[in-house]
Amino acid sequence: MKKYVAEFIGTFVLVAVACGVAAVTGCVFPEAGYIATALAFGLVIVAMAYSVGNISGCHINPAVSLGVLINGGMSVKDFIGYVVAQFLGAIAGAAVLFALLGADSTLGTNGLYDGNVCASFLVEVVLTFIFVLAVLGVTSKTENGKVAGLVIGLSLTLVHLIGIPFTGTSVNPARSFGPALFVGGDALSCVWVFILAPLVGGAIAALVWKFLNCKKA
Repeated sequence: MKKYVAEFIGTFVLVAVACGVAAVTGCVFPEAGYIATALAFGLVIVAMAYSVGNISGCHINPAVSLGVLINGGMSVKDFIGYVVAQFLGAIAGAAVLFALLGADSTLGTNGLYDGNVCASFLVEVVLTFIFVLAVLGVTSKTENGKVAGLVIGLSLTLVHLIGIPFTGTSVNPARSFGPALFVGGDALSCVWVFILAPLVGGAIAALVWKFLNCKKA
């Protein structure tokens, strides 16, 4: 239960703070809000990794949890518990933003690139692949423990820097669902893209990592 609570807290902070920065600044490219949003997502991961990471591993992302599951790093029971906690945390974080910013705010929701589902899906698959592969790689060796949180946070910043102009960058189904639930409209109608695509990207990253990391008998 402590692991699930840690995942709830981590995802809550991710949405409340990072999506909050996106909502408050407007996340407009190429203005300062664009850089601030990318840094906010990365810095939240760093902060949570060194606070709750020793309890749950600080996935705070169903796509990461799926990658860990495929690689045998967690049980199906824990995977389900993690995902439920992550979605609940994201909803709670979005609820706080909604209470503070009101119904007119975007709450940092994601959107389709030029209204194109296929292009947006591809962007999210590729970005999530890069991010989850980095997570699996840096956490594969115990000696990386001291720097893993920093590497993962910087990796998330990296994919946000390229992805924000396209879709706002999800790479995290829970992070997308929470704000979309309160904003509704187009954000909610297309949120399936930002749930499914990151899961596909995470699964591909896990399979590629298994192939790269396999040891010959």
